[in-house]
Amino acid sequence: MKNLVSQAAWGRNDIFKISLWVVIVYITWSFMHGADHFLTLTPEALGKYFELKWILLLHITAGGGALILGPLQFWERLHAKNWLLHRILGTLYLLAILASSCCAVILSFTTAYKVNWAYAFSLQVWVSVWISSSFIAWWVVRKKQIKLHKEWMTRSYIVTIAFVISGLSFRLPFVQALGSFEEITPSLFWMGWAVPLYVYEVILTLRQKKGR
Repeated sequence: MKNLVSQAAWGRNDIFKISLWVVIVYITWSFMHGADHFLTLTPEALGKYFELKWILLLHITAGGGALILGPLQFWERLHAKNWLLHRILGTLYLLAILASSCCAVILSFTTAYKVNWAYAFSLQVWVSVWISSSFIAWWVVRKKQIKLHKEWMTRSYIVTIAFVISGLSFRLPFVQALGSFEEITPSLFWMGWAVPLYVYEVILTLRQKKGR
């Protein structure tokens, strides 16, 4: 009986994770669909990004891959049954972040300044946290510190979804009513990663305290 209850709970947990992954895939597709006009590669569609169009497209494509691959890192059943698959997916996730973040660095120090300095600075801080948290996640797993690796992969993914959170937030009518794109987006970028990361740290601290 105990095993049946455990299997039922385990099944519900799997269903929840699959459902969450499907939602993330849909949100990623919806968000990236809004950038379809860039694929025309015309100066009119690309605007300030025209001279760096391939950098922009690689940033968007690799970032979308990281968004989709990220949740698979936390599916315990998946990597418990096939550790090699988990390593492959984890490597692809980190490579996607490496490609997208390097492009983001270039964009944050070039085209971002055509918006304003606050926009550029918020992107520079965001991508610095993105790169460093992902690098630490990779570094600690090389040291066989699995618990730390999981925590830093979580931080990495929280920062990964920040751009989507800020982008979707700006689409809300009441947010747009607060001001122009140039005025609002720097604050949204900070909110997109800083607030979720703070909440995660609070939850992690409470769990550790309860464990002790």
